[in-house]
Amino acid sequence: MDRLIYSSLSAMRSSLARQTATANNIANAETPGFRADIAETQALWMRGAGSDSRAVASEEVLNADMKSGTVMATGRTLDVAANGDAMFVVQTEDGEEAYTRRGDLQVGNSGMLTTGDGRPVMGTGGPIILPPADSISIDGQGRITIVPAGGDASQPQEVGTLRMVSPKGSDVVKGMDNLFRVRGGGTLPDDPDASCKSGHLEGSNVSTTKALVEMIEASRSWDMQLKLISDARTNDEAAANLMKLD
Repeated sequence: MDRLIYSSLSAMRSSLARQTATANNIANAETPGFRADIAETQALWMRGAGSDSRAVASEEVLNADMKSGTVMATGRTLDVAANGDAMFVVQTEDGEEAYTRRGDLQVGNSGMLTTGDGRPVMGTGGPIILPPADSISIDGQGRITIVPAGGDASQPQEVGTLRMVSPKGSDVVKGMDNLFRVRGGGTLPDDPDASCKSGHLEGSNVSTTKALVEMIEASRSWDMQLKLISDARTNDEAAANLMKLD
């Protein structure tokens, strides 16, 4: 009887992990450049006397779906979509660098260029800080040019270049903050061939229809395992009552 109960509990934990990953995907269905979490189930075999035949299910987020999202024209000069598998470099709270496909850039009160969620964007010389400007533009190689406040529009000035890297050939992993890092530490080298498209924005690659179906499946799996535990309890009580008979 205990085998049925523990097998069901293991399956319930997996369903809960799957629901958590799916809920995070649905919550980020409109986040620019978001890559959907992929939750996969693995069998963890128990070791020890009398346990070699048992395995529990472990479902957790093991990877991210690296399929590109839909690129949409926005006409906004600070919106950029990375071409191919290129990623932008941002700075984390602890001062380390991480990588993202999010290209909804904005300029803070201090002039620092950040992503839409407030991550400082890294240039070839460090975090990019822009002086007051009448206009800002970004070309296909990530070069940023401005027309200084009150300046001559016919003489734009280059003030920085977006750092872009490629994860090709490297083992990158997605963190809880939706940023990518090199597994085990380290950094990705700059990609001189990387390019971007200004005035465009890459959307999330989450399919809300598929995510909702996965949520329903996980919920049904939870209910089924809960019923099995209830049936196991009923069978256990019936067996105990049977043993009490004279």
